[in-house]
Formats: sequence, C-alpha cells, structure tokens
Amino acid sequence: MFALDRRQFLFGTAATGALAVAGCAPMARTASTHAGAAAQARAIYDSVFERMLLLSPQTATNLGLDTGPRAALKSQLADRAVTGRIGWWGPLIDALPQLRAIDAGGLSLRERAFRDTAIWFGERAVESRAMTYGAGQTPYVLTQLYGSYVSVPNFLDTEHSIETAADAEAYLARLDDYHRNIDAEVAMTRADAAAGVMPPDFIIDKAITQTHAALAERGGEAGIVQSLVRRAREKNLPGDWESRAMRLVDGPIAAALGRQAELLQDLRGRAGDTAGIGSRPQGAQFYANTLRYYTSTGLDAEAVHRLGLEEVARLTAEADPLLRRQGIAEGPIGRRIAALERLPGQLFANDDSGRQELLTYITGWIERLRVRMPEIFLSIPTSPMEVRRVPVAIEVGSAGAYAQATDLAGSRPGIFYINLQDVSARPRFGLPTLTAHEAVPGHLWQGAIVNAAADIPMLFRATGISAFAEGWGLYAESLADELGFYRDDPLSRIGMIQSFLFRAARLVVDTGIHAMGWNRERAITYFMDTVGRNRGATEREIDRYIARPGQATAYKIGHNEMLRIRDETRRRLGQRFDIRAYHDMVLLAGDVPLEVLAAMARDWDGGRVA
Repeated sequence: MFALDRRQFLFGTAATGALAVAGCAPMARTASTHAGAAAQARAIYDSVFERMLLLSPQTATNLGLDTGPRAALKSQLADRAVTGRIGWWGPLIDALPQLRAIDAGGLSLRERAFRDTAIWFGERAVESRAMTYGAGQTPYVLTQLYGSYVSVPNFLDTEHSIETAADAEAYLARLDDYHRNIDAEVAMTRADAAAGVMPPDFIIDKAITQTHAALAERGGEAGIVQSLVRRAREKNLPGDWESRAMRLVDGPIAAALGRQAELLQDLRGRAGDTAGIGSRPQGAQFYANTLRYYTSTGLDAEAVHRLGLEEVARLTAEADPLLRRQGIAEGPIGRRIAALERLPGQLFANDDSGRQELLTYITGWIERLRVRMPEIFLSIPTSPMEVRRVPVAIEVGSAGAYAQATDLAGSRPGIFYINLQDVSARPRFGLPTLTAHEAVPGHLWQGAIVNAAADIPMLFRATGISAFAEGWGLYAESLADELGFYRDDPLSRIGMIQSFLFRAARLVVDTGIHAMGWNRERAITYFMDTVGRNRGATEREIDRYIARPGQATAYKIGHNEMLRIRDETRRRLGQRFDIRAYHDMVLLAGDVPLEVLAAMARDWDGGRVA
C-alpha cells in the first residue's frame, strides 16, 4: 500500500477562496504545447494544484517542490485548524464548474482521462463535505493510524531534507507547527465526540499507547531531535540545533501531546466496543461514500460482500491441492497455510540478525524482478529502490507494509517499508509476492514511472485512487506469476494465493464490520481461518479496517478490474495488443478511477499513448 506519503496528506479547507498564490509560481508550461480544450484544462489543473499546495506543504516536500518560489512551504505544515474536514480538496471543488464546461470531445485519450479524474475527485470531495465529522474519508481524526503525532515525526525524519542551515531552520519551524496541529486535532476530536462519534475503545487504547510513547521521547533522546542533530552534524552546519529542538519537544509539543492523552483517556471511559461506522450518526452514508471513493466503482456494501465470499471460495479451491502436496490436508484453509510456517527455513529469527536477513532476502528479490521488467514495460525507471524496517516508534499501529515513492527528480530512493515488530508474521514463502506488490513491478515501480513522465500535470502526480494504486499492487503480483517466478516454487505460489485470499477476505470483513454488524472478534476469527495470519498480525489488520472504513476493499476490487479490463482489451485488439504499450496506457495518466480506466481502454487503439 501507499501509506503516510503524499497520497495520505488529504488536508485542506472549504475556505480556500481567500487564499492567494503569491510566492507559488505555476509549473513551467506553455499554452502552445497544448491546443484548445487541453490547454484550457491544464491551466485549470495547474491553478488548482498551486492552491492545493498552499494547503498541504508536506506534499510540496514529498514531490521536491519546496524550493525556489515555493521555498516558504518547506517551513510549514498543513494547518489543521484551517484545513479541517475535507482536506486540500477545496480548490478542486471550486473549479468543478470550469472543468465540467470543457469540451471533452476536443481532448485526446489521456487528456480526457485527466479531466474526468479531476471531476471525479471534486465530486467525492463534495460528498465528504456533507459529512459533519471526521477528516475526508476517515471518520476519526485520532487513531493508531491517523493524527499528526503519527505522521509528522516520520515525515520530518524521512522526507524533510537537510542540506543547509535554512533547511534546519525550516525543520524547527515545522516542529513549531507540529504542536499547533496536535491541538487542532484534539479540538476536532472533542467536537466529534460531542456529536456522538468516537472510535471504539480498543482503537482508543492503541492511540493512548502511542501517544504515551511519543510523550516519553524527551530531550536529546527524542527521535525528532536526534534526526535534526544527526543530519545537521553530517552537513557541518553550525548552530545550537539540539537545544532549540529540545525546547520545542519538551515544552509546547509535550504539552500538546499531554492534552491529547488526556482527551483520549476521557473518551476511553465513554466509548463502547462497537466496531462499525454504521452504528454512528450518518454512518450508513459515510460508509457508502468511502466505498465509492476507495473502489471508484458503484458497488454497494452487499455487492462487495458477495464478491468477497465468491473470491474466497475460488482461491480456497486453488490452494487446496497445493497444500495437500505439502502434506497439509485438514482444517480451515487459512490455518493450513499458516502451518507452512512450521516447515524448516520459513521463519527468520525474531531478533536484529533475523530482521537484517529478511531485509537482505527482499533486496535480492527486488533485483531479480527488476531484471525482467523490459519484457513487459516500455517505460523503465532508473531511480533507486530499497527496503527498510518501519520505524520502531510507530510500528505498533503501522500497516504491515507500505511504499513511499521517490521524488520527482529521482534523487531520493523509493522505499518499501515493512513492519518487523513480530518477525514471525513474515514467513519466507510470503515475501516474494509482497515484494512484487510493494516494490517491483508494484507501487515503487508505478510511482517511479509516473514521476519520470514529464507531461503529467502535477495535480495527478500528487493525488491517488486507492483501487487503482492497490489494484496495481495486486496486479503486479499476478505479473510476477505470469513471468514464471513461482513455476518451480510451490511455496511462494501458495504465498501469492494467500495474498489474494488476504484481499478477498478484506471484502468480507470490511463490509461485515461496517454494514452488517460484525464485531471485532468475529472479524478476527474469520480472517485467521481464511488467511492464516497469526493473532497479532490479524488484530492489527482488523483494527486498521475499523479505523479506516472502506479502504481495504480497494485492493481486490482493483485487482479484479485491472485483469478484466486488460483481458477485454486483449480480446478486442487481438494481435495488435502489446502488453508493454498497454502498461504505458494504464500508468501514464497517473492514478485514475477504475471507471475512467475502463473508458480509456475501450478507446485505446493499441499504439503508444501521447
């Protein structure tokens, strides 16, 4: 998954009309490059994007755009007191009338996809604006996954570059913004609770644990202090960086985190254990909106649930004979897959040496996969890619794995983060397909291709469609299989099937929790029986779905649609179908809603996309 990167900074405000764009020069582009309707549309995209950057300075940093005329953004974080509920989408809502007025008939295949995608995002933002709580597509402002206390320290350490004294000063300025954002989120959470909306108690427990862990980092031992001091020292930057950062961490940041901890403790005493958003005010509508947003289809909860059950049955039938050949024939399919972990050599040691061995194993798979990519892609990225452990400070609430794309210049490596809190949750047989999903030809590969393409408007580099991105991740796993990587490796093939089962089971449990009244324990039991993850890993997954309704459905729906659209296109074009050109067509418009991708594929003539 893409997580904690630019695709997650959905901060913004409805009150964007008064914002000026002084100091933020538009991206270099001449009207002569594009004719008529396309030039008109691109001018709108660029104007909207500049206004959105003002609302999400983290995105400017993530994309390497916080320099020159935009250098002031490097000293800022998105102001949560201003951006509020709908994220950075306000400027796009404002632009909807102009976008709808553009003559789609005068646009090329890709240009039409850009316009349709911009309109789609604006319409989803309008739906979110109608909700009276949460932040964008997330109903709870503070959870184990969300809140400045989770995102800001990791962002400052991994994305805020420090080369000069000005960069170090900008880091300190962002630390000063950090405590203000914590207080803004505390105020939003308190208002939501007053309206009867708060996370279930077990989610609050995790947020309390993580808030206390953040509070415990004081003085020179705090990670956000050490990050600044270490990197300033490496660049020989004179200055009293440590004491200045410590004053912020031990003063206003600690005070704000204390207020967050107090609020969460108060909510813990009032929250129940009902897991689903459907029981909250406007819950059914909130969930319908999230399904629409995350799947980019019109499927409702009942249809998604039914599809999940069908996919689980199909994949179970595919795994059964493979498991029988390993001598594992009894019990639920997930428990049988889990039994593979007991085979010799499947588990790495649950210590630092085992973690390093696991990271080295994944690095080897990245290299093996990259060598084969020219067979199925015309666009071949050259930017570096690497695997790292999820930072220890946030691993308790973090996703199991996620990708952070490179910047536009390709100077920062794309990073595949893997959660190694419990190494026993990462058996060897599941790592090849996970690597294909997160790295090559999955998220890092996709992100590098998009970033290397010079003519994609910035708006579409900085926004993401979950069903497209996560559907591509699973599609990448299918591509590894089609290239023959599992032909002589039955255990890794079972790992791929388990990955697909994992995402099919998500369709069942996400809709079960949020639309059908399932409790947490029922979801955990179903998931363990179906997928074969251990209890700890399963609890983290289920709690993620509870905190983020709908998002987990994006993967398998996206995968199914990616395969369906490709197969339909191959049948239509016959011998003119070239998988390499097809992949360019799919990727070189950036993330698009699946319904937009289907329309593109129907109109594609099989040639290179201009």
